[in-house]
Amino acid sequence: MMINTRRYRSDAAFSEAIKILAAGLVALSVSACSFSVGVMDVEPEEPEITGTIALSAAISLSPDLNEEDWRRAKAALGLALDPQGPGTQVSWDNPDTSMKGTFTPTGAPFVKDDEICRAFAARLGPPSGASLQGTACRPSGGEWAIKDIKPAKVASKA
Repeated sequence: MMINTRRYRSDAAFSEAIKILAAGLVALSVSACSFSVGVMDVEPEEPEITGTIALSAAISLSPDLNEEDWRRAKAALGLALDPQGPGTQVSWDNPDTSMKGTFTPTGAPFVKDDEICRAFAARLGPPSGASLQGTACRPSGGEWAIKDIKPAKVASKA
């Protein structure tokens, strides 16, 4: 009896291919299974805090400013403090409330806590008529936020 060696080799290759395919299917089906268990948080959820930095900055600038006044003032502050800009005085006003003011940079930009900062002087129109000095900072690509503000020192006349 003569054995066809060519057929034997093809049967062995076929058998080997079936084994690899079966192993692949088992691996695929096992990996597709998932097991999840719901786990409660160990720590209780923190209460959500809502609000904006701009609102607190507006209050620290002057309690007389409403939201629209502060929006306009903040735009002027951004232009005045822009490190690429000329560093000159920028005015703002709101005809609806008659509020107005100016921002003037008083120093060169500097970096503090990975933010660009700049000192400024601010002047608010009536009713407060306040002269202020402070510092504002912004993260790269972010909005300016007032970090500190206080009444400006008035030079005494001798």
